[in-house]
Amino acid sequence: MQQVPLAFGMILLTVFAYLAMARIYKRYSYSVLIPVLTATTLIIIVLSLFQIPYERYMIGGQWISSLLGPSVVALAYPLYKQRHFLRDHLLPILGGVFVGASSGMVTVALLAKVFGVKQSLALSIIPKSLTTPVAIEVAKGIGGNASLAVVGVMIAGIFGAIAAPSIFKLLRVHSPLGRGIALGSASHAIGTAKAAEYGELTFSMSSVTMALSAIIGSVLGPIVVWVFHM
Repeated sequence: MQQVPLAFGMILLTVFAYLAMARIYKRYSYSVLIPVLTATTLIIIVLSLFQIPYERYMIGGQWISSLLGPSVVALAYPLYKQRHFLRDHLLPILGGVFVGASSGMVTVALLAKVFGVKQSLALSIIPKSLTTPVAIEVAKGIGGNASLAVVGVMIAGIFGAIAAPSIFKLLRVHSPLGRGIALGSASHAIGTAKAAEYGELTFSMSSVTMALSAIIGSVLGPIVVWVFHM
């Protein structure tokens, strides 16, 4: 019974941190203030100050994590509304997703070879651009570490969401299709949340790209490892 108040407190902490940081982000709209980054930082500071171990935080955090499944299913609605657009642009979407998924994995393998990164670390971050549940399974399947894979996914997602506006401006990417595919293939769910700021069509493109990248990445992961003899 003592765990119930603790779980409730951790849930309130998470919700409060996110709402507070989302309000700040809405007011100032700087990319570095995205709620997933600032709220996570705030929670880490609070846990450190009160010396609350991660295991105790997850007594409540696991209930929030359980909402991931329903939230992913909810992405089906905007996809359904844009079904005609998806059908009419099927080939560009599939091509963009394949290039995005494969380039993300290949560049990691190449950089790991060039800079002499340890094999265990390289295998763990190869699926960095896939959504977390898929990245964990791919990392395990190719001999990587699941915990390191999660870290890689978070870094890729946050960095992509922060850098995307500047990259779009520099390269003059204005198409909802291009923006959605870029965010979905490089930054998975965090990128998809950022895509929502550009409109429903961009959000839909990012959603379908995230799903397709997970499927394609599951197949490409072992192939990349085999090609680079990792």
